[in-house]
Amino acid sequence: MLKTVAAFDRIGEENAFAVLARANALAAQGRDVISLGIGQPDFRTPDFIVEAAIKALRDGHHGYTAANGIPALREAVAADLHKRFKVEVSPDSVMIMPGGKPTMFMSILMLGEPGAEIMYPDPGFPIYRSMIEFTGATPVPVPIREENGFAFSAEETLKLITPKTRLLIINSPANPTGGVTPKSEIDKLVAGLEKWPDVAVMSDEIYDHMVYDGEKHVCLLSYPSIRDRLILLNGWSKTYAMTGWRLGYAVWPGKLYDYARKLSVNLHSCVNASAQYAGLAALTGPQDEVDKMVAEFDRRRKVVVEGLNKLPGVSCVVPKGAFYAFPNIKATGWKAKELANTLLNETGVVTIGGPDFGILGEGYLRLSYANSTENILKALGRMGDFLASRKAA
Repeated sequence: MLKTVAAFDRIGEENAFAVLARANALAAQGRDVISLGIGQPDFRTPDFIVEAAIKALRDGHHGYTAANGIPALREAVAADLHKRFKVEVSPDSVMIMPGGKPTMFMSILMLGEPGAEIMYPDPGFPIYRSMIEFTGATPVPVPIREENGFAFSAEETLKLITPKTRLLIINSPANPTGGVTPKSEIDKLVAGLEKWPDVAVMSDEIYDHMVYDGEKHVCLLSYPSIRDRLILLNGWSKTYAMTGWRLGYAVWPGKLYDYARKLSVNLHSCVNASAQYAGLAALTGPQDEVDKMVAEFDRRRKVVVEGLNKLPGVSCVVPKGAFYAFPNIKATGWKAKELANTLLNETGVVTIGGPDFGILGEGYLRLSYANSTENILKALGRMGDFLASRKAA
């Protein structure tokens, strides 16, 4: 029998992809399936971005690029961050990545080992905990509570830091909750981190364009006191509807940058050349399509929250960002994963059970409103009929 490294028994996955596969299989059988599961914009990548990639190929950009990305794209990332957040970022600290997950992978790999502790949001993106456990580090969940509007509490977070803490992962706007942490809490967190100068921070800001109700995204690069230990994660997937292009970026501090570059050389050599030119066009071109998409998500957000709050046994706080709702289903009597599975099998509505995002996700479902208003209303109708007629076992 083959022997494998024990660490691979600890590695998890993102169940949203497994649910997507099941939903696709049902659809292939002729079932009418409505997906409110996967976190993927239902918009096309804007045409001018697609054309930039095609032009790059026609112009002969078929080969390897530098492991850290083409200079023009790194410069455009730095310029975009300065334009939006008034922060000074050197292009030499920007690393172009094949999506957002490699930054999580590398950050946790660099800082996690047996005996170390890494803090992460719960409920939160499942790959955080998966990678922490893979490294042998101890995962320390930071509670993300409904009563706080699914924003993290700086006071609660700081109390969880110990001398063993190596890395704190934060995510705002957040997956799966849609929570946005206000500047006042981030200010308190950063001030408290001054007592812990050896704790690195990874800020996952992939949904930074998607904030509503007058909220403003707070970029962690805006805090000079933590810049020397801050890893910023961002990219094109959500903002420009480019999930399949696999294009992201990170801003790395100090010597971690060269570690990330070496890992890139060992892992993927470089990012797809034509995709990088598409990313360059996205950042430097018109932003009209982004604005339209976010405005449409805002309209759908209101529809889904209103509809969820009318369902028997369901309540939903208003998400302030991303394109997710995280309704409380405790009063239905159903366990979250059981309800999500039954809804898919019996009504064709795809949702994700809260426990797929952490221990504190029990009692909640995640719904993505990256689907048409027509489909959202149809899905809510099916859910309402089901909950009115079926009690938990």
